[in-house]
Amino acid sequence: MSGPGRGARDLKVRVKAVKGRTQSSRLWLERQLNDPYVARARREGYRGRAAYKIMELDDRHRFLRPGARVVDLGCAPGGWSQVAAARVNALGAARGKAQGRIVAVDLQPVDPIPGVEIHQLDFLAEGAEAQVRGWLGGQADVVMSDMAPAASGNRQVDHLRIVALCEAAADFAFDVLAEGGTFVAKVLAGGAESGLQTILKQRFRKVTNEKPPSSRADSAEKFVVATGFRRALPEVAGPGDRD
Repeated sequence: MSGPGRGARDLKVRVKAVKGRTQSSRLWLERQLNDPYVARARREGYRGRAAYKIMELDDRHRFLRPGARVVDLGCAPGGWSQVAAARVNALGAARGKAQGRIVAVDLQPVDPIPGVEIHQLDFLAEGAEAQVRGWLGGQADVVMSDMAPAASGNRQVDHLRIVALCEAAADFAFDVLAEGGTFVAKVLAGGAESGLQTILKQRFRKVTNEKPPSSRADSAEKFVVATGFRRALPEVAGPGDRD
């Protein structure tokens, strides 16, 4: 996957300080206006720069294959689902290739996305896993999550919250993934994610941590990519089973 575009004019946009606008909001707006991935997303019709993160992760690990059944947790605004729909052939546009399916859920309403079945659902609600399996028509090949809780301003609190959200997404994935499936989720570096890593390594054959090129260098975010799901926990030998 190529970068955000070469040959673009290197012009830095400055946002003036105005009454009613905080310094942090001014800096955020300035960063958005100068972000090449934001500009590229607008040009290419994606709903946000996050679309390039899932592209880059999939370019490396190849989990969005034609015919795959995908669950996108916390899908708003929909960039990850847009990418997945094209790559798994959810619209059936690529003749001769299997047609995939995308079920996307979010707490809030999401504008329609071609090839994506969108539902307003709290994935933490009782029975949510069964609902999603029903909509999907079986087990999923991929469960992915770009979710993050609202920022509190305290980096450690935010870290703990996103790790807890990722652990909940992993528990959901354990219930809906097919044997050999893939789990992809955003976390924040900070130390508390070690427990999540331990759990994932018990249930997946391979677990890696990635920071794709489109992830901002000053961001603490990283992405866990767990492949080769084991539906049954591996047996652990007890003291009496050792030679």
